[in-house]
Amino acid sequence: MDHLILKNEQKALEINLDQQIYGTFAEIGAGQEVARIFFQVGAAAGTIAKTMSAYDKIYSDRIYGKEPSGRYVCESRVYKMLDHEYDLMVERLQTELPNSTFFVFADTVSAINYSKTIKGDGWLGVRFQLTPNGKPNDLVLHVKMKDTNNKLQQEAVGKLGVNMIYSCYFYKNDIKAFVASLLDGLHERVEVDMIRLTGPDFDHVDNRLLGLYLLEYGLTEVTMIGPDGQSVHASEFLYKRSLMVVRGHFRPPTKVTIDVIKSSFDQFKNEQDVDPDKSFVVCELTLENLVKDGKIDHEDFLARADLLGALGQTFIISNCHNHQRLINYLADYKIKKLGLVIGVHELLDIINNKYESNRDGRLLVAFGELFTRNILIYAYPALKEEGSTEIMEANNLPVPEGIRFLYRHLVDSQQIVPVDNYNRENLHIFPYLVFNSILADDGKWEDMVPAKLVPIIKNRKLFQNHVEV
Repeated sequence: MDHLILKNEQKALEINLDQQIYGTFAEIGAGQEVARIFFQVGAAAGTIAKTMSAYDKIYSDRIYGKEPSGRYVCESRVYKMLDHEYDLMVERLQTELPNSTFFVFADTVSAINYSKTIKGDGWLGVRFQLTPNGKPNDLVLHVKMKDTNNKLQQEAVGKLGVNMIYSCYFYKNDIKAFVASLLDGLHERVEVDMIRLTGPDFDHVDNRLLGLYLLEYGLTEVTMIGPDGQSVHASEFLYKRSLMVVRGHFRPPTKVTIDVIKSSFDQFKNEQDVDPDKSFVVCELTLENLVKDGKIDHEDFLARADLLGALGQTFIISNCHNHQRLINYLADYKIKKLGLVIGVHELLDIINNKYESNRDGRLLVAFGELFTRNILIYAYPALKEEGSTEIMEANNLPVPEGIRFLYRHLVDSQQIVPVDNYNRENLHIFPYLVFNSILADDGKWEDMVPAKLVPIIKNRKLFQNHVEV
C-alpha cells in the first residue's frame, strides 16, 4: 500500500478549494487547532460555516448535555457534539446549499499539563456526507499524544484533524490509504489506538480490519475489538477495573481455550483486591502470529476474529511481542489488578530467554520489569509433549538451575500462580493438531473445538487456504 504523502497545508487548501465540502468545527480543549489550519491556508470561506469552542464546562453542558461519568474527554462526548452540530448544519443550510456535502469535525482533547501528570489524549470525530442530501457517515478515533509540551500537542491535534477530513473525502475508495494517511506528518508524535468508520457509504468496510491496519501501518501497538466486530477503547470500560488477558493463537479456539479462559478468570476474580463485578477478561492476538511469508494475512486474521466474536470475546490486537509493552500500554488506565494467562510452555520460553539474555548481572532487573506488584502471571498446565501423560505445571517447571531460586520465590510470593481446577481431559488437544485436522477435512477436529464454532468453521470454510503447521 502506497499513498502520496501531502503536506498538511496542501490537504487543507485542497479541501478549501472544493466547492462542495462545507462544514462546522467544534473543538473542546487544546485550542481550535484544526480550524486554524484551514483559516491560515486561505480560501476558508469555501469550507467553514462555523467554528466554536465550548471550553467552559457549564457552557458545554448546556449545549451538549452532561456526561454521566463526569469526564469530558470521552467517546460519548464526541458523539454528542457530532449529533448536535450536524443537526444544526442540516436544519440551517440544507435548503440554502442543496449541492453541498456537509461535514462536522468535533474533538474533545486534554493536552499535557504543566506538571505533566496528564500525558495528553483525545477523541476526534467527523460526520460527513459524500453526496448532497445523502445520509452521513461517521469517522471516530482516539489519539494519545507523544509530544512533551502543550504547544506541540496542540499542533499535532490540528494536523490529525486535517488528515481525518482529507481521508474522508479523498481516500474514500482506498481504505488502506484512508488509515495510513492519518499519520502523515505525525510520525512518532501521536498514537491512534482506536478507529471506527460507519455509515451507508462504508457498509463494505470491516472495522476489525481497520483496527489491524492501525498496527500494520504503525499508528499504534495495541487496539481492541468487541464481540460485535466494532472497535472499542480501554478508557471506556477498563478504567480502574481489574483485567485478565489471555494470549493465544486462537487458530482456532479449542475446548482448551474455553477452559483456559473460564478456569483462569474464575480464579482471578477470587484474588485479593479484585472486585468480581469490576473485572474483565480479554483475549490477545499478536501481530507476529498473523504474518505469512513476511506479510500480514488479513484473511487468517478475520477467521480468528470471527471465532472469538462468536464466543462473545473482546480481544486485543497487539504488536507487543513481549508482555512488558502491553503492560506499559495498559498502565495509562490505572488497571487495579492485571492478570496475564500464559501456557506453561510459553512461560518456560520467557524464563529461559530472560535468563540467557541477562546473565551479565541484569537478571533481577529483567524479571522485575515483568513481575511487578499488581501483576499476576497465571500458568496454565499442559502435557509435556504430544502423546505424553506427564503434566507440566508451574510447580514442576524445569527452569535452569541458575534461576531456580528466583523462580521459586516468584511462585511462593504468588506472582506466578498455578491455574487450579483445570480440565485434565482436554490437555491432549494441541492447537496445531486441530488446525491440521481442519485442513485435512478428516472430521477429527470437531470434537476438539466448542460446538458453536463447528458450523462456522465448516460453512465459511475457515483456514482452508493455509498450510499445515
